[in-house]
Formats: sequence, structure tokens, C-alpha cells
Amino acid sequence: MNQETLLLRHDQDGVVTLTLNRPAQFNALSTELLAELQAALDKVSADETARVVVIAGAGKAFCAGHDLKQMRANHDKGYMQALFKQCGRVMTTITELPQPVIARVHGIATAAGCQLVASCDLAVAADVAKFAVSGINVGLFCSTPAVALSRNLGRKQALEMLLTGEFIDALEAQRRGLVNRVCPADALDAEVKRLTDSICAKSQTAIRMGKQLFYRQLEMGLAGAYQLAGETMACNMMTDDAVVGIDGFMNKKKS
Repeated sequence: MNQETLLLRHDQDGVVTLTLNRPAQFNALSTELLAELQAALDKVSADETARVVVIAGAGKAFCAGHDLKQMRANHDKGYMQALFKQCGRVMTTITELPQPVIARVHGIATAAGCQLVASCDLAVAADVAKFAVSGINVGLFCSTPAVALSRNLGRKQALEMLLTGEFIDALEAQRRGLVNRVCPADALDAEVKRLTDSICAKSQTAIRMGKQLFYRQLEMGLAGAYQLAGETMACNMMTDDAVVGIDGFMNKKKS
């Protein structure tokens, strides 16, 4: 497959949809696909017209994780270190992106595919979707997916998935905090659109400031988190969007 077709981009009304396009390989994250995804995310980051990013998968699966065939063909520790560093950078970029990133999950999401869902800010899943970190079934603990998974689920719930490699369905993933919304498969696009419409209707400045603050404060102590949050809110209050929004709300209450 031509490298240019590994990732598809579609822009509409401020929503950038990036579609993993290796359907025959269940959208496995080859080094080439990771490079394409990294480049696309870097480009979106600087795009002021992009309000929300949706990550989707072509074919039957959302993403089946790393490309095991490619990994076995390059059985070298240096290669593995570079691969996992590359993947970690992609996942970190999603968190650091100014725009909210939504996973649109229509099928299986396993191993690094499940990591991708966990790394996105939000996730909407079809009721037929399934999730697993199944490396343990072939003798490989999903160490890098564990980083994202443990930041979404409770410790025991995350470890159960990591230690057993068992699948959970979409409703269970929602109960555990891995996904936000679950809907019938034929309503998935409409549900994603409801979420993107809601975000796009909000202040772009506030969304960007808020996302950055949210992740930064999670890594801080309580006092430092409140200090950073207070500074962020003070700066947010000085923006035109906040002034117009609050004045409009107050005038509406008076009428």
C-alpha cells in the first residue's frame, strides 16, 4: 500500500477526521502509519481552523495494536526501543494537542489500539466494539498501553485487563471509564457529531486553555494544581470570549 494512503484526513466545519487506513491489517500501527499519524497531528496542532479531532479506523477494526509481523521481521532491541518511543510520542502528542481528540471506535481496539483509545481525550464506541490489552496472551505484557490505561481506569480494573488479556465490551468499557458514550453501530457517526457539535459551539480559547490545564494539574500536588488552575481562570476571564459570554448570560437573566 502506498504510504500516502495509510492515513486519510477529512475536514468539515472545524472537525478533522483522521482515519487509520490499513483495513486488511486491522489498522495495525506500523512504523509508517505511526509516522503518518504523528505528521498529521503536528499539522493539526498548528491549524487554527481545526476545533476538534476525530480518530477513526477503516474496515472492520478500529485498531489491532502494533504490527506484529513487522516487529518479528525486525527482531532487534534497538528497533523495539525506537518503535515504542515513536508510539509514545504519538500518544503524548494527542494529550498535548490544543484541540480535543475523540476516538470513534466501531470495532475491536486491542493492545496499542486500546492504548490509542485511552490516550484520546474522549471516546465514543459502537455497542459492538470490544477492547483488550491482549499482549499477555502471547507472552508480552502491554507495558506501554498500561501507561494510558492506568490513567483512565481504576488500578485493579486496569491490571485485570493487563494480566488476563480478556476482552470487555463497549458498555463495560463505559462503566470502567475507558469510553464516554456507547450507541448502536448505525448511530455512531450521529453520536460523534453530537459531541463535536457541542464542543465546536464553545469558546475555542477556553477549550484550549482548559485542556492544557486539565492534564498539567493531574501531574501536580494539590496546592500547585490550584495555583495553576487559578492563574488559568484569571487569564481566561480576561479573554474577549469570557467577557462577551458572561455579559450575555447576565443580561439574559435580567430580561
